Formats: sequence, C-alpha cells, structure tokens
Amino acid sequence: MSFDSLGLKAELLRAVGEQGYTRPTPIQEKAIPAMLAGRDLMASAQTGTGKTAAFTLPLLQKLSDQTGPRKLRALILTPTRELAAQVHENLRAYGRHLNLKSLEVFGGVNINPQMDKLRRGIDVLIATPGRLIDHIERGTVRLDGIEMLILDEADRMLDMGFRPAIDRILKHVPKKRQTLLFSATFSKEISALAHQFLKDPLRIETAPPNSTVEAIAQKAIRVDQNRKRELLSWMIGSENWRQVLVFTRTKHGANRLAKQLETDGLSAAAIHGNKSQGARTKALAGFKQGKVRVLVATDIAARGLDIDQLPHVVNYEIPNVPEDYVHRIGRTGRAGRDGLAVSLVSGAEHYQFEDIRKLVKVAIPTESLDGYEPTEQPARNPQPPKKQGRSQRSNHNSGARSSRSRNESGGHRGRGRSRSSRAA
Repeated sequence: MSFDSLGLKAELLRAVGEQGYTRPTPIQEKAIPAMLAGRDLMASAQTGTGKTAAFTLPLLQKLSDQTGPRKLRALILTPTRELAAQVHENLRAYGRHLNLKSLEVFGGVNINPQMDKLRRGIDVLIATPGRLIDHIERGTVRLDGIEMLILDEADRMLDMGFRPAIDRILKHVPKKRQTLLFSATFSKEISALAHQFLKDPLRIETAPPNSTVEAIAQKAIRVDQNRKRELLSWMIGSENWRQVLVFTRTKHGANRLAKQLETDGLSAAAIHGNKSQGARTKALAGFKQGKVRVLVATDIAARGLDIDQLPHVVNYEIPNVPEDYVHRIGRTGRAGRDGLAVSLVSGAEHYQFEDIRKLVKVAIPTESLDGYEPTEQPARNPQPPKKQGRSQRSNHNSGARSSRSRNESGGHRGRGRSRSSRAA
C-alpha cells in the first residue's frame, strides 16, 4: 500500500514525500482511513512506528477541508513537554503546504508568549494538561469549538497522575466531537477512560502489548554497580559510539553520571524534570546536532524524544517498572532503522531484569566482559514485590521514590572482550 491509496490530499502527500516516506506503516494504514471516516479510535502501536503521523495527517486533512474564520478546532493532549514539542514539529512538517496554524503549550516557560499566540488565533493546540488548565483558568483559551480530541500516550498520562486534569479539561470540550486515544497498553484504566470519553471506538492494535521493535538488537552485560560508569565510558570510546542516550532512574543520578562522563573526556549533558525547559531544549538540541555525545536522561524522556537515526541506547540502571524498558529502548530502531540497546545489569538488578525478559518475551543475550567480570551475586528476592498502583508508578518514573544507586568509582580499564555467560 502507498500513501496515495489512503485518500490524502496532494499537499499532504507532497509533505510526506519531502520527509522521505513512501509507504505507510501498519498503524498508519489502519488509523488514517478510519479517522478520515470520522470514527473514534482506541489505538496501540510500537514506539517508533509512525504513530504521530497516523493522527496528524488525517487531522490536517479534515481541518483543511473546512472553510470559515480561524478558530481552535483540534486539541492534542500529551504527558510531557518533549512529546508536545515532537508532535508539534511533526504537525508543522506535514502541514507545511496548508494554511493552518498550530501552537504547543507546556509549563516551565513564560506563559505570556503563549497567551499572545492564542489571542491571534490557531487551528490546532498541542498541550500538556497542567499548562492547559492554567490557560483555561486565565480565560486565554476556549475549548468549546473543539471538533477533534487526541489523547497521545494516554497510559503515560495516567501513570503521571493526570486523570483528574483530563476529567477537568474534557468538561470544557463539546460532547459532539471525534476522539482518538493512543496508548502503549490497553490496561483496565485505559479501557475505563475510553468507555467514558469515546463513542463506539474502533480498536486498533498493530503489535502484541509491550513488544519491542525487531530492528532493535538487545543485549545485557553483567557488571558490578560500582564499575558501570567505567564500563560505559570504555564502550563508548572503544566502539566509537558518537551518539548515545543513557537512562538512569533518578535525577540526581543523571546529573552525577553526566559530570563523570565529562571528566572521562566525553561531551555529556543531563535531561530530567528538574531541569528548566531552556536547559532541556539546549541539551537535546546539542545532542541532535552532535555537539553532545552522551545524553543522560530519566524516564521522563523515554516517551517524546524523537531523534533521527539514534544508534545506541544504554540502560545504565534497570527501570523499576518493566514497561518503561520498552519505551526507553524504543528511542532507537525508529522508522525501520537498526538500533542497539544495551542494559548494564548489576547483581541487585537481577530480578528486575528477569521481569523485563518475561514482559517482552524476547531472548535477550547476556554476556560479561573481560576485565569487568561481576563479583556481585544476584540479590535475594524472597517474595514478589507488591503490585504498584499507577500513582506509585508515576513516582518511580520520575525517580521521586526510587532508591539511589551506589556511588560509582573509577578503576583500571579492562580490555572489554566479550565472554558469554548465563542469563543475568
């Protein structure tokens, strides 16, 4: 199937071609015609498979087909600033040949320029829930003309505790509208959200829940916690990795690791929730431009970072919530390109990584490296951890309640030859 067969107008097909795409992905094949037909959608797809285009292309077409004065007709809600910026970037790229205006609004930046642009008039608003409520309370935005509502990464919004904010926002949106819900999983909470706000939705799933993209090569390396930094620096240098996204569990850990990598002679920057929006934007821009070789991030960046042809992702610390592993490594292997995801697994993280193996149902090869052989034994796990509620997951994702990693220390550099080992 080609994009020509999806019923898109010439201006959109031209923009798609300029982006270098010729064939739609499975989620695009199924979602675009359904959205153009006016159906409510409940859709799930692997990260990096063109989900954003699956809703922005038909949204742009439907808005451009209508005439009349400019007014806010479409609202896209996202959980994070980075995802809002990414969606807006895609929207502008695909709508470059159309006379439509869009705006992204999120916290951490001055609200006055946003207010000014809202007064001038826009067609599409991309917003995080908190900042949108700020505008509603100030009377700087009206949602009574919304015809299309998209909840992007709905499961992440629930994880971050945004359900009350979503309920509050939707009280200002007309009941007669088209609603699309995109989520990595269809949990009970997501199903309840869909039941409340969607009308007879078409359910689209293009891959098993929590599956990983085949283009991503995955492997794990067993190593002691206090030698992870040394091993990471050695791998980046010896393998000549020029662009590496590294995940830690905590904000403090991200800052510390970035500083240590700088000491090792690697250009590095940290990005997390405590950073100002200006600092986050600068770090991400430097990473995309190649000025920053290593970007160290917490899970706030696991969804929303769209970095073209990112080759390497490293789980410096194993996530507390197994599902976050899928979103972390989904930053590489995007749009069918190859990628490598490496997980550094200490003895204390043995059972956390085993939970990830069970979740993704993929054989992840495990090895140890000469000079970095682990001495730590797998931590005892006498009883399964208590099941986390979504509010607890939110705290884990942000690093608020996760335990701090042990202090990393330097040491001699091993040769790093691979040696197969039993599973971590």
